[in-house]
This record gives sequence, structure tokens and C-alpha cells, in this order.
Amino acid sequence: MEPNKLFKCLGDDTRLLLTLLIRQEGELCVCEMTHVLEESQPKVSRHLAQLRGCGVLNDRREGQWVYYGLQEELPTWAVKVLEAASQGEVERLQRLQQRLASMGNRPERRLAMC
Repeated sequence: MEPNKLFKCLGDDTRLLLTLLIRQEGELCVCEMTHVLEESQPKVSRHLAQLRGCGVLNDRREGQWVYYGLQEELPTWAVKVLEAASQGEVERLQRLQQRLASMGNRPERRLAMC
């Protein structure tokens, strides 16, 4: 991964927040992310596809749900960039995590939101 490619990919606010939320949670499904960011499913999915294309995220399918996580092979410098970005977005990430927590645990989320 080239630094300019990562920075271009994370240069969009939605993509940055998606990446940082996924980093904190380990993995999230599209319905969780649309609820937390209050964005449409097509918009979130488009940004997730771009993050996959940049090599930032990977995905896995579980039944009808697709879960996104950080690419396991991210270079050390890229992991450090995401750590620094998380520190810079602490307050906003806390608010978003509260919205995520309001959805309940994952089995309840699937029934209610997905």
C-alpha cells in the first residue's frame, strides 16, 4: 500500500469514520454502519467498496450479512496512521459508539435493524 493511496482513500469524512469505527469494533455489518452514521445503505456500501479497493478493508459473508474488518496485512505505518486518526476523532467516535451501543448486542441488532 502506498501512503498517497491510503490518504486519498481516507480523505473523505465518511470513509474515515467507517474505517475508524471498524478499527474500534473489530468488524461491523452494513446495517450497523448505516444506523450509526445515519446515512443511506447505497452511500455506505459505495464507500465500503472504495475502502476495499484501496486495500484498507476486507469483508466476509455470514448468511445474508456482510461484515467488514480491517485488512489484516496493513503495513505497520498504516496502522499507526489509523491509531493517530482515532486519537484525533475521540469525541466523535465516542458519540458514534453510543449510537451503536443503543442498537443492543449483535443478535438484537440483526432482528431490529438488518
